[in-house]
Amino acid sequence: MQLAMIGLGRMGSGMTERLVEHGHEVHTYDPKVATRTADSLQQLKEQLDPPRPFWMMIPAGKITEDTFHELLEIADEGDTIVDGGNSNFRDSKRRYIEAKQRGIHFVDAGVSGGVWGLEVGFCLMVGGDDEPVKRLEPIFTALAPEAGYAHVGPSGAGHFVKMVHNGIEYGLMQSYAEGFEIMEHSEYDLDALEISGIWRNGSVVRSWLLELLHAAFEKHGAKLDDIAPYVEDSGEGRWTINEAINESVPAPVIAASLFARFASRDDVKFSAKVAAALRNEFGGHAIKAVEPAKAGEDPR
Repeated sequence: MQLAMIGLGRMGSGMTERLVEHGHEVHTYDPKVATRTADSLQQLKEQLDPPRPFWMMIPAGKITEDTFHELLEIADEGDTIVDGGNSNFRDSKRRYIEAKQRGIHFVDAGVSGGVWGLEVGFCLMVGGDDEPVKRLEPIFTALAPEAGYAHVGPSGAGHFVKMVHNGIEYGLMQSYAEGFEIMEHSEYDLDALEISGIWRNGSVVRSWLLELLHAAFEKHGAKLDDIAPYVEDSGEGRWTINEAINESVPAPVIAASLFARFASRDDVKFSAKVAAALRNEFGGHAIKAVEPAKAGEDPR
């Protein structure tokens, strides 16, 4: 099946490679990548047969909005625009209406898998009308591991579910981070690498995140000395909390985990190092290196 992939960053490049490995014909556009097959969206369109699927795998916000509107101008009736980025689900519902008015399909696809998706598959949470989703299922099933794809509902549902998924992720990461902080400050000389290692086997708290944390300790050392205790947030945690407030649903763990990320930007905490290391391991997100101490400064 043919597909136009727009955006060849950490996720887009891995998804493109996985689709090619599964026998799909993928044409690409990313002005920052020399190996793209097209030099413009118009040229990308000309490389596909109608009805064309355009998949945007680019950051949420202005770049997605601009690309979406440029695609609306060049796409033909019956084509489909898929947004696989972490867009706000309310923006996706609006874009669905704008596209439908022009006879163009719009599908929102929440994608999880990070830099490991090429190897193990990408979990896909898809929202949109039945017809375009059904037509694109060969793409979805190729990207996802077995039982890792679902058409979760109508327009906006895919990005809503991904938003909540990332809110839960915030809470899980913060729980691990706080646990290892408690051990770091205890009276015992505990080995975080060893403990994270044994917890992967038989423990009720074992998980893929724990496996990634163990890998981070192997890579950076049990003290994570080369990672600054600064944890960024990409928006989904804030959106999840906003929806919890709108729905009058208590979400104290997710809220506290977001506030802990805010606090990491002011206070030096080992838990922030753990969370930063985890984001780097599962998503390839950049980590902020520790700045060398200036002359006369306490290096702690």
